Amino acid sequence: MNNVIGFKCTLCGAEYEPGQVEYVCPKHGDAGVLDTIYDYKSIAHQLSPIQLSSQQTSHSLNLFRYKPLLPIETELPLHIGWTPLYRAPRLEAKLGLREVWIKDDGRNPTASFKDRASAIVVARALEERRSIVTTASSGNAGAALAGMAASVKMPAVIFVPQTAPQAKVAQLLIYGATVFLVKGNYDTAFDLCLAASREFGWYCRNTAYNPFTVEGKKTAALEICEQLSNFQRPRPLRGQSSFHSWASPDRIFVSVGDGNIITGLHKGLVDLAALGWIDSMPKLVGVQAEGSAACYAAWARGADDVRAVSAQTIADSISVDVPRDGRRAIRAVRQTGGAFVSVSDDDILAAMRELAQETGVFAEPAAATAYAGLVASARAGQVGSGERVVVVITGSGLKDVPSAIRAAPAAHIIDPDLDAVRQAIGKINHG
Repeated sequence: MNNVIGFKCTLCGAEYEPGQVEYVCPKHGDAGVLDTIYDYKSIAHQLSPIQLSSQQTSHSLNLFRYKPLLPIETELPLHIGWTPLYRAPRLEAKLGLREVWIKDDGRNPTASFKDRASAIVVARALEERRSIVTTASSGNAGAALAGMAASVKMPAVIFVPQTAPQAKVAQLLIYGATVFLVKGNYDTAFDLCLAASREFGWYCRNTAYNPFTVEGKKTAALEICEQLSNFQRPRPLRGQSSFHSWASPDRIFVSVGDGNIITGLHKGLVDLAALGWIDSMPKLVGVQAEGSAACYAAWARGADDVRAVSAQTIADSISVDVPRDGRRAIRAVRQTGGAFVSVSDDDILAAMRELAQETGVFAEPAAATAYAGLVASARAGQVGSGERVVVVITGSGLKDVPSAIRAAPAAHIIDPDLDAVRQAIGKINHG
């Protein structure tokens, strides 16, 4: 952690030196989430946009390319990050927008955005010589931790709601993790995981508890701006004719459950602005399912405190009663001039289908929620036609095949001969 100079409580502003605290602010207990403070002057001497542009080999194209901006020195063997950023011209035409880009984090090793956070947590666990890592998860975070831990042969213990999709539970088990299916929801699993980590001394990855999950998730924002810069002529940085700024989008749409991903994106953008690598701050738009919209409700009433809901949505990865990082998520939206949007489960299923058919990107419900939010915002006239928009897809559709079956059109059952094919084609063409 050469460039980490301390931690700051997001509630009271108290600052701590490295090694003084492990997880949260002692004054506020589990609610005292910490931000990591960096020495940007030191980082600027170690890393620059031009230096990074010269490091475009397959070995270097992963999240560890930003190591001076991360709280770790250790790299994991898996290829994590540097996921594709696709231009989506057919979506642009449908929505009447100048530029729409799809950031497909379903291409990470365990098929979700959560690999970014888990990679940093496992690297920290190795550096601190911890023997076991643990987390609570609705599926993706646990699979990510199990996969990252397996890559370095570290035992992992995962607490998951008993109702988690079987495909996600199967991922946990195939990586060799010890899995506890908790009789309760995600919040119950979260609390039990915290208690167990304290009792047995396990290194805990829990969202909005371990301060380094955000540091992994912020790398998506770094990638978005660096990748966009590859598609346009770079502009000279202010006062630095030999350097060039990265391109930043006008808006970034991302689904919100616990609030940690949108918080991470904001942290990455703040880092880039502090270094002078971008000259404008994108507006962050958090999208929640109507049945799990605690952050949306708090934002809509102009508050920071997030009230618990009884979450019910097809998008299991963002189905959360109490968003653990809700306060920071709302601040991220407000500080960037963004917004929260809520969408129905029917909107989410439609978004899954449209994304797949118009871009070839297969998203799970929670991931497609971000695109559903863009559709709703564009139709309401809340996105300017000349804006550049990025939609972050946080997980592969293979995570939840039953939902994909609900979203997809029905297959055609036919007899095994050409006449049957001709008849079926005729019905399709006239249907």
